Amino acid sequence: MTLPKYNIHYHLINHPHTPVMLFLHGFIGNLDEFDPVIRLLGEEFSYLTLDLPGHGKTQVWGGDEYYTMENVAQGVINLLDQLNIQQCYLVGYSMGGRLALYLTLHFPHRFTKVILESASPGLATATEQLTRVKTDGQIARKLVRTTTKQEFTNFLLHWYSQPIFGRLKEHPQFTTMVESRLQNQPVELAKSLQFMGTGKQPSLWHKLPENTIPLLLLTGEYDHKFRDIHTQMAQKCSAQVRVIADAGHNTHLENTPEFVKTIRNFI
Repeated sequence: MTLPKYNIHYHLINHPHTPVMLFLHGFIGNLDEFDPVIRLLGEEFSYLTLDLPGHGKTQVWGGDEYYTMENVAQGVINLLDQLNIQQCYLVGYSMGGRLALYLTLHFPHRFTKVILESASPGLATATEQLTRVKTDGQIARKLVRTTTKQEFTNFLLHWYSQPIFGRLKEHPQFTTMVESRLQNQPVELAKSLQFMGTGKQPSLWHKLPENTIPLLLLTGEYDHKFRDIHTQMAQKCSAQVRVIADAGHNTHLENTPEFVKTIRNFI
């Protein structure tokens, strides 16, 4: 789909007379991120997935500012407009969850119910933001210097060694997931991290009390950092909080059946 400043690569699985569910993948992911979830949900919904700017086959034709959350969010809305989707369910994971929350708070009339998986409203203070921008800048520079498949593989193995991911590297689908991630371009990922990373995004903590959309916050049993964040979020807005057993940050891969059961019950 050619839009102003973007050529969006997307998939739309249409089951007649069913509501649309929009999925937004996480950093280093792509539009295949939620395929196991979609297979389990079956024909209950229609499904829209896309490669976010900086990922997969989506192309950014504007300047670096079109990797920012504000412009990416508008790009998603423009895509919905072009597909004539006036309202849909929204599911966002990690970076995609931060984007989903931004969309929820700025375009509430477009979404029926929202599920955020292992997501945050950003950082509350300028000091925290500055520190995170520096850290993300270091990671972005490593990505820019990544020129071979082996170097990219090593980067991914190191990335998924972070404590929030729990036992993800032991999952039987981990190797398949890494192969999928390798389809991304490191230089493009670096731009996404630099301009849409947690430090760069607008903090949404102050806007949480304004939320009017039914909201479900999901995180994994082993992801203590985001369990705490979700607890803090629920204190500021009306939201349901659920913990997925035997999972870390990526609950939809590590425990797909419970993830699907939880969102189905919520909807």
